[in-house]
Amino acid sequence: MPEQELELDPEHLALVVIDLQKGIVGMPGAPYDTASVVARAGALATACRARGALVVLVHVGPSADGRDALHPVVDQPAPRPSPPPGWDEIVPELGPRDGDHVVRKRQWGAFYGTDLDLQLRRRGIGTIILCGISTNFGVESTARDAFERGYQQVFVEDACSARAAEDHAFVFRTIFPRIGRVRRTEEVLQALTGPTAG
Repeated sequence: MPEQELELDPEHLALVVIDLQKGIVGMPGAPYDTASVVARAGALATACRARGALVVLVHVGPSADGRDALHPVVDQPAPRPSPPPGWDEIVPELGPRDGDHVVRKRQWGAFYGTDLDLQLRRRGIGTIILCGISTNFGVESTARDAFERGYQQVFVEDACSARAAEDHAFVFRTIFPRIGRVRRTEEVLQALTGPTAG
């Protein structure tokens, strides 16, 4: 099926950037290195700000005592080292800038337990451009929640990355095309800056 031409209305649009923070960006990424993801997300954020679209910067981190973090009983526990100072700080390439909204989350998804849905609805936003790290954790969890809340979504494939290329590919092949539109950075930038925007 051919892709629909991407048309974006900045007045009802938000860019939601997932977990581009110092501790996560400092780890390896695949299929795209984290510096490339940061650069593409930065270009998207600049274009959105220029057109008056909301930029939402999401970062993750528990409280100092860790008691608000999730502690499920699992078969494959993730390592839980003590994060170094500044681990949860959003990378300076992204901001925040004046007018951005910052969301601090305590789990993979950016909706549960935060004011993200409230802030989007109060601003009349119905479409989300989603990017960040990791594709199959924070980005996918946020995307599934957004889908269930009725948001239109655009997933920027080359502005996302995971720890393993096959994890990223699986999500973009099997999940995201069923709950939104998959595009690349250049296509989204063109829709934001071209004659169809607005």
